[in-house]
Amino acid sequence: MTLRRTATILGLVALLAALAACAPAPTRTWTRLGDGTARSAALGLSPASQGLGSWTELAPALERSLGYVRVKPQDAVVVRQDELALTWGDLGRTLETLLASLPELDADPGLLARRFVWLRLGPQPLMTGYYAPHLDASPVADERHIHPLYARPPELQEVDLGQFHPRWAGQRLTYRIVDGRVAPLPARAAIDQGGALAGRGLELAWVHDPVDVFFLHIQGSGILRLPDGSVRHVLYDGKNGHQYVSLGKVLIERGLAPAQGMSMKVIREYLAAHPEQVPELLGTNPSYVFFRLGDSGPYGAMGKLLTPRVSVATDPGLVPLGAVLALEATLPPEAPGGPALRVAGLALAQDTGGAIKGHRLDYYCGDGPEVEFLAGHIKDPATVHLLVSREVLP
Repeated sequence: MTLRRTATILGLVALLAALAACAPAPTRTWTRLGDGTARSAALGLSPASQGLGSWTELAPALERSLGYVRVKPQDAVVVRQDELALTWGDLGRTLETLLASLPELDADPGLLARRFVWLRLGPQPLMTGYYAPHLDASPVADERHIHPLYARPPELQEVDLGQFHPRWAGQRLTYRIVDGRVAPLPARAAIDQGGALAGRGLELAWVHDPVDVFFLHIQGSGILRLPDGSVRHVLYDGKNGHQYVSLGKVLIERGLAPAQGMSMKVIREYLAAHPEQVPELLGTNPSYVFFRLGDSGPYGAMGKLLTPRVSVATDPGLVPLGAVLALEATLPPEAPGGPALRVAGLALAQDTGGAIKGHRLDYYCGDGPEVEFLAGHIKDPATVHLLVSREVLP
């Protein structure tokens, strides 16, 4: 090992140690419900609120979660609070219990209270929505398609901070090595306006509208409609590691848009009315996402297909991938002027996101323009319970 390589590794370890030392102490999050309260909550759930005809339709999504959880170190702790400690093995047993219970749940929803312990997440998390947009795209640049979607740069490296300190479980550091030193990857403005990645053969496809590219980065996956009529899935394959900054928040702080009613639609309308401000405003979010092409999708952080109105993105340091959740929240209408909706069902933690930190979750609504309004207007507190098999917590 060269001296330069040794110095690089030592520098990275020192940085991780400093981060761990500064980590805040964990706060109490999960509160166990009494059996009667859990039964009342269980009886209030409905598969119809998630667009399901029966609880048995959850089986494919549960099996995907099981496939992910079973290959993890079964004794590794993924939830720790006071006397509560749950492992990957515990999550697996919970998923197996629920999968085995599905055929009986429609007739006897009280099974969810008898076979599972309910742990309430507090304080209430904020729930937002996301979806997979459809984009007009081309495999090569032309007069109309001039904004690239980039593949993951080969120099991008990541490290799991949880290996160095338990307070950083679920957190990752993204970096590159420049002249033997750890350095961040270029930010959005340097890539989009400065051409930091141009000419390296990383362009996967080209899109007409830079705002569409920006929102594709936020959603994480999408569907490309190519000039020959074919369709390709464009899938999340990493990010530059810079902190996500909400453009809606920037517009509010600058007095360019009101806080009341802020949504993806409001942001799009402002950018369409002020095209000269688009490059600078998009650059206020330094976070940047890289993609790969696929024939199916979208996939979550598990590497598994997402299920509309079942899959949610969470902060894995708080709600680990593979967790079974009971979710209740008010939803906006599916279209302007329609009636408000409500979801009260079972959700699966199957994804993560750069903006999804702490008491926050993102509800996957599906793909295409039909769900854009719904996904773009979800912004309400949710009641969330972690379900754990009583085989794990008697």
